[in-house]
Amino acid sequence: MKQTTKSIIPEDWQQKSFSECVEKTSIPRQIKIPQGQYQKAGEYPIVDQGADFIAGYTNDKSKLYSGRLPVIVFGDHTRIFKYVDFAFSLGADGTKLLCPKEFLNPQYFYYYLCGLALESKGYNRHYKYLKEKVISFPEIVEQRRIAHILLSIKNATNQQEKTIAKTKELKRSLMHRLFTYGLRGEELKETEIGNIPKSWGIKRINEFAKVKYGKQKPKAIGSIPVIGSSGIYARCKSSLISFPTLVVGRKGTAGAVHLFVEPCWPSDTTFYLEWISNKLNINFLYYYMSTNLLSGEHAKTTLPSIQRQDLERYTFPYPSRDEQIEIVNIIDEVNEKLSNSESQKQVTQSLFRAMLNNLMTGQVRVKDIDFEGVARE
Repeated sequence: MKQTTKSIIPEDWQQKSFSECVEKTSIPRQIKIPQGQYQKAGEYPIVDQGADFIAGYTNDKSKLYSGRLPVIVFGDHTRIFKYVDFAFSLGADGTKLLCPKEFLNPQYFYYYLCGLALESKGYNRHYKYLKEKVISFPEIVEQRRIAHILLSIKNATNQQEKTIAKTKELKRSLMHRLFTYGLRGEELKETEIGNIPKSWGIKRINEFAKVKYGKQKPKAIGSIPVIGSSGIYARCKSSLISFPTLVVGRKGTAGAVHLFVEPCWPSDTTFYLEWISNKLNINFLYYYMSTNLLSGEHAKTTLPSIQRQDLERYTFPYPSRDEQIEIVNIIDEVNEKLSNSESQKQVTQSLFRAMLNNLMTGQVRVKDIDFEGVARE
């Protein structure tokens, strides 16, 4: 290893300023497309600095970027980097094109940029901050190998994201079917909440629970979760309730429902349920309310909200206790698969972050490792 003015890097690595590593790319004015002209479908993709990789489409071939590819699109406001290796048009909102010079593998350069901490503050400051950085890099063959490893991990994460998305869609479809048709193959009947099995009833929340107001959170910090309309947002020392409950958003994210079986503190922007009957499975009600949210958009205020009577009168289907439990068990199985996929995604994300740091600083070397499909020249 050797000490440079900026960091410690391997003896055989080089280090250059950001400006020395990129071509001076001028963006032709005609390839910029105002956001109002994005199409949902088209022949040529539009890339801008937003979170979505493809922001929209255009059919105008004259708007295409015709420079050297691959190129990195950088959001000067969002600080998002995108590796683009296909013909594209550029969104007009503050994007920069970064074209690495020949001594840098474009994918290696992209991942190196992703690892930079862009902590600059102030509007339109981010690109200036980026220009102050230095880029460390090994020989081009090792760059390719580093990029290959990181891309492989990234692909594994992407696969997990696809699995999660498919599982969530399966869960939505399954829950709709379960709450419409049940499990007994019964004839359906029309009700105020839609079709349900003939043997099912319609019930209101106030038949099973009292709707209580949450309270302002205590000042003392502890381990008890404090629940707001959007979920847990703090921890306190004492609990307001110690029984399983549903916490429902009263203001802001009005109608959002959260299940808690451990002691917790519902805040003053929420309601919670205090049970007066044990004939309803709390998970059954939670799953139904999660897919049939009580809306607060009707409130005559600038902030969506619901009233206590809205929640008390909330209606839901009511099968037998046994069928409630069977439905809950089926949904629980899907949730377990979803949780496993999300855990695997977190593992690959952690691995990517660790390898990004280790490979880009030379703490882990791959110059003598051959990978299938990674060319030496």
